[in-house]
Amino acid sequence: MSPSPERRRELLAIAADVFAEQGYNATTVRKIADAAGMLAGSLYYHFDSKESMLEEILSTFLAELWDGYDTVLQSRLGPRETLEALVTESFREIDRHRSAVAIYQKESKHLVAQARFQYLTDSQQRFEKTWLTTLERGVAERVFRDDLDIRLAYRFVRDTVWVAASWYRPGGGHSPEEIARQYLSMVLDGIAVRT
Repeated sequence: MSPSPERRRELLAIAADVFAEQGYNATTVRKIADAAGMLAGSLYYHFDSKESMLEEILSTFLAELWDGYDTVLQSRLGPRETLEALVTESFREIDRHRSAVAIYQKESKHLVAQARFQYLTDSQQRFEKTWLTTLERGVAERVFRDDLDIRLAYRFVRDTVWVAASWYRPGGGHSPEEIARQYLSMVLDGIAVRT
């Protein structure tokens, strides 16, 4: 009898939380099993290693992120609307995969040295190209200021959005869409009163 998909997802969520909190290298299979309320050996019924768990956590997060981003990009929106939709989708992913985002941010630089995690580099390059292209298109179409340093703007928006995984908690006082709206208002319109 094979393990249920629901139980597998539950164990991956627990593992993601433990990895995010304690760090990948400091996390043992025993720590994950303890958090799941099971014996360490029982975890091997579901996964062959902690590397397999981590790979599934990160690949699931990135697959869902790219599903959302691809939907936005295929919608053929204007550059401002594309930027708004990408930011909103990013906050939705933080809501769905907060621990995976934290793991990605803390561990990806070290993980990419392993062949099984090469897809992280590929995804990062695709991510950067998506955002830079959107910003460049906005400048070309005179939607964004022509004096923008595109790479600096990209880094600012990227870091401003994704650092939210360090404080955001699903089910909190604001929905991902509301947080995205507030962030976009600050990024696109500033915080000073207009005169």
